[in-house]
Amino acid sequence: MTTYIYMVRHGDSLRTGVDEWTRGLSPKGEEDARRVTERLQKEGINALYSSPYLRAIHTIADLADRLGQEISLQEELREKVWMEGNRQLPDEKLRDELQKMYADPDYALPGGESNRDCQARAVGALQEILRTHEGERVAVGTHGLVMALMMGYFAPEYDLDFLLQTTKPDIYVMAFSEGSLTGVERLLVNEY
Repeated sequence: MTTYIYMVRHGDSLRTGVDEWTRGLSPKGEEDARRVTERLQKEGINALYSSPYLRAIHTIADLADRLGQEISLQEELREKVWMEGNRQLPDEKLRDELQKMYADPDYALPGGESNRDCQARAVGALQEILRTHEGERVAVGTHGLVMALMMGYFAPEYDLDFLLQTTKPDIYVMAFSEGSLTGVERLLVNEY
């Protein structure tokens, strides 16, 4: 019996210095969310889960409404804590810090979370979803790095290079059989 996990990276959001939890979608991100809905509404989604961050929730909220389903919020699927106070990492420092974090999975900025810790909590949530929804299709609203870390846990090719080529939004369908990853397919949001 195959279980399908639709990893949905959130749409475009404004980096305005607001709290990471409450940063929503930009106008482009709202359009991204509509495109995600159009792409996934006929996939036979049985359940929806999301990071509790607004940009992830809002990316799949229209899909949930169209399907008449609730979104289960999972704290463990939240964005990585980049640094103390859950502040944003400035764009100009992002690539260098990501390279350090991928080179040393235990490396973390002061007050931040390591890739190893972020991956462990997110994969734990994903494994619980797999146990709960065996043989079903589940959409998961998430973040780029968290998605890459979860996918990288099951297959090493989902690494920093993979993360850097993802888009906002993005959708990857992971197929699991008996807890093992058996395939991954990228769904292009503009193809529906």
